[in-house]
Amino acid sequence: MTESEKARAMTQAAEGKAKEAVGRAVGDDRMTAEGRAEQSEGDARQAREKTKDVFRH
Repeated sequence: MTESEKARAMTQAAEGKAKEAVGRAVGDDRMTAEGRAEQSEGDARQAREKTKDVFRH
């Protein structure tokens, strides 16, 4: 996994988590759902990159 891809995936997951927390705090269900989706997307990207690393070595 290249460091830039790893960082991008971690950042996306962290942003999603923050967005979900803010959505919950203000009672915005849409923002909460968007945050969850963003977090899932970041987690999936991390898993995909880790799988690539396994097959490279």
